[in-house]
Amino acid sequence: MKAKPLILPALLSAVLASVYFLPTAGEVAQSAIRMELPEGYGVWHFKKTPPSEQELSILAADTEFAKAVCFRIRPGEFDEEGNPIPDRIDLSVVLSGADINNSIHRPERCMPAQGHQILSSSNKVLPLENSHSLEVKRLKSLQRIPTNAEGTEFLELQCVTYYFFVGHDSVTNDHLDRTLTDMKDRLIRGMDQRWAYVSVSMWYGEMPWIKDSILTEEEVDRKLSDFVETFAEKQIRWDQVKG
Repeated sequence: MKAKPLILPALLSAVLASVYFLPTAGEVAQSAIRMELPEGYGVWHFKKTPPSEQELSILAADTEFAKAVCFRIRPGEFDEEGNPIPDRIDLSVVLSGADINNSIHRPERCMPAQGHQILSSSNKVLPLENSHSLEVKRLKSLQRIPTNAEGTEFLELQCVTYYFFVGHDSVTNDHLDRTLTDMKDRLIRGMDQRWAYVSVSMWYGEMPWIKDSILTEEEVDRKLSDFVETFAEKQIRWDQVKG
């Protein structure tokens, strides 16, 4: 009787471990994501950026990236030199290569190495104008950014991140759900599914480089939600997604 509570964890561990014994050379099913980013969305303007050296060093060589720093001018707000003050969103899309286990992973795994202390995690559903809905994972964190070469001085910024995964015909914000779907597709459908990991993040609170201007957490959520809804409608091939 005492062994029963241990059965489910043991079974789950066995299922997850089996991913390493699954075939890795089945039919390749492309993700429903569109990797080519535009110059911007309406008031948002994109400055495309390359992947970091850290990403290139730890991820498989055939991993693909689409990254941009996205700016939006805040109406009527100017710095002390008269320059318009922009909002900033960091957008990252990472598309898995042949070895999915070495191409994408949960951001909770790599964000601490980027100086983030994750404070909370929750789910959020965003309604889309195309009658679909998108569930994202919402992370709230405190990021410490080194400000000197020795790495002894830091700038602390509050941050909100939304992320989700886009497969061949499914979209999820849950890493375990993505893993189980991938296992099922390999075993039952003989299909190696490419997944894209999409994340957007935005700082909020008091910014040292913007005098007398504070972006609230509520404003960040509204702006991130609007941005991700537009991204999802334009960059996901919804006719390919089931449900």
